[in-house]
Amino acid sequence: MSRNAKINTLLLLLVAALAVLPLALGLGDDKEEPFTGADAQAESAITELKPDYEPWFSPLYEPPSGEVESALFALQAALGAGVLAYYFGVRKGRRQGAAQAAAASDTASVSSPVGAPVAAPAAAPEA
Repeated sequence: MSRNAKINTLLLLLVAALAVLPLALGLGDDKEEPFTGADAQAESAITELKPDYEPWFSPLYEPPSGEVESALFALQAALGAGVLAYYFGVRKGRRQGAAQAAAASDTASVSSPVGAPVAAPAAAPEA
């Protein structure tokens, strides 16, 4: 096994441990719902401090269930990851294209002797 493969395997195991250990050990603040979101925690804190609080506005769309809300959140995260992956892919492709163009121009200038005229590209015939 190569050194990079060992490092990748170790990192994969570390990420898996970080995901599974809190769930397996029951590490959470609340015993009813140990991993509630910040919105739910803020709502409970506000109602605890000021029970007669009225929100300033209501949501535009209220999902019918928590599962639908989770699915929409996962879809939003997937779309964001896709946009980021596309951006980094385009950036890497442009960088590789520029490096290949520079290498091609370097080999063209190295192959012709210094001071020798370089042939111009042929012009396209006019129609």
